[in-house]
Formats: sequence, structure tokens, C-alpha cells
Amino acid sequence: TMLQDMQKKVTEEGKKEEELYHKFMCFCKTSGGDLDASIEAAKEKIESASTELQAKVERKAQTDADLKEHEASRAEAEETMATALALREKEAGEFAKLKSDLQTNIAAIGKAVAAIEKGAGGAFLQTSAASLVRSFAMERAELPDATRQ
Repeated sequence: TMLQDMQKKVTEEGKKEEELYHKFMCFCKTSGGDLDASIEAAKEKIESASTELQAKVERKAQTDADLKEHEASRAEAEETMATALALREKEAGEFAKLKSDLQTNIAAIGKAVAAIEKGAGGAFLQTSAASLVRSFAMERAELPDATRQ
């Protein structure tokens, strides 16, 4: 009886094991195709991601190269602007000096004309305005050397 119970128990366990075996074999046969398809899909996804990654790496390298080029262009432009600004400041200083000289000369000529119109030709030659007119004529006027005196 005890032996029969054990035999019965072992037989039942064997049947359960056989059912599990068949169930597992059925699962392996049917899900193997799904697993293969899943593996292929993953391989394709890896390949696509690798291609996309490579494209992004190349784009980043191009962007970095463009950035360096633009930074160099910007530095060059800033240097050119600084040079131009210094030149404009120098020219502005020269212009201000020339303008001042010319305004002084114009004022002296205006006084000379007024004195000559009054008939005080001899008295005018003794004034500081006459001295300015004379220096202007000697330095800037385009007169032959013989007529400058």
C-alpha cells in the first residue's frame, strides 16, 4: 500500500512533468519565430541608430568647424574696426586742427578786407590780422615764390 501510493504519486508527477515538457516545447516552437523577428527588428534598429548617430557626429564636427571659422572672422572684423576707428580719430583730430587754422585765416582776411575798404591800408599792415594773412599767403596759398613778398 505504501509502495502503491508512492508508485501512484511518482506516476502523477511524471504526467505533470510530461505536460509541462509538452507545454514548454509548444512555447519554444511557437515563440521561436517571434523571438527571431524581435532579434531582427532590434538589429535593424541598432543599424538605424548607428547611422543616425554617425550623421549627428558629422554634423557636430561641421558645426564646430563653422564656429571656429566664424570666431576667427569675428576677431578679424573687430581688429579691422579698431584700426578704422583709430584712423577716424586721427583724421578727426587733423580736421579739427585744419578747421581751426582756416577759421582763423578767414577771420583775418575778413578784417583785412574791412580795413582796406575803410582806406586804412597802411594801418592794416601794422595789425596782427595782417600778420596772419601774410603767414597764410606764405604757407598755404599757391603763389609763385616771386609774388609772395
